[in-house]
Amino acid sequence: MKYETILYQESGPVGTITLNRPDDGNMFTVQMCHEIRDCIEAMRRETRTRVLVITGAGDRFFCIGGRKDGMEDTKLYAGVLPTLEMYEAIDRLQKPVIASVNGYAVGGGNVLQVVCDMTIAKESAVFRQVGPMMGSFDAGYGTWYLEDLVGKKKAKEMWYCNPKISASEALEIGLVNRVVPDDQLAAKTRDFALEVAERGSFALASIKSAFNARHGGVGGLARVAHDLLLPQYLGSGESQELREAFAEKRTPDAGRFGQ
Repeated sequence: MKYETILYQESGPVGTITLNRPDDGNMFTVQMCHEIRDCIEAMRRETRTRVLVITGAGDRFFCIGGRKDGMEDTKLYAGVLPTLEMYEAIDRLQKPVIASVNGYAVGGGNVLQVVCDMTIAKESAVFRQVGPMMGSFDAGYGTWYLEDLVGKKKAKEMWYCNPKISASEALEIGLVNRVVPDDQLAAKTRDFALEVAERGSFALASIKSAFNARHGGVGGLARVAHDLLLPQYLGSGESQELREAFAEKRTPDAGRFGQ
């Protein structure tokens, strides 16, 4: 697929989405939100890649939030920047997603890296939540997931006081997983992604689904039961016997149950 606001490339088992609006801080637009979602949905339907990396173009910005123009003048959903589509797509993707933070991760950009499964950042990266300073907020993923990472008190401080957080502090408080020298970010991100890609894909998908089920409600549980368990059950002797018995209008052979 061709995209206008992002770049996508594959290298072995690693797919990389690059937010490609560096002249505007790699800020989200309506189009970018939909393109990221569509790209991730396409990744769900292939087995070539086993890990997704999300990063920003250039060496200054990962992402500094979203442009709230270009939407319909309505209080309904068409008048809302569709960031939730991106976050939900990351959660639904059975493959681990690594944020490679190459600069400022501010507002929705910080929420994006928080939602990713893991984060690697360069030493000069800066993290910040600014919503209440500039007439905005994120009352969903940006609060719940942040609290999971840094604890309730620190998460509230980040939202209420909006401090700038250095990469070293982000590592100390658990906001990111790894910090590397600026000139090594690309190489270290690649190493990180390949390290994860060496693990079992089904095992990683199961672990990710289990983590996400906590916040996902019925949808989160369905990801475990439907996406992971149902295909295994459909291949079992029990499922086959029940299908055949139903088609043949006979009593199933219970001796095949549990096979």
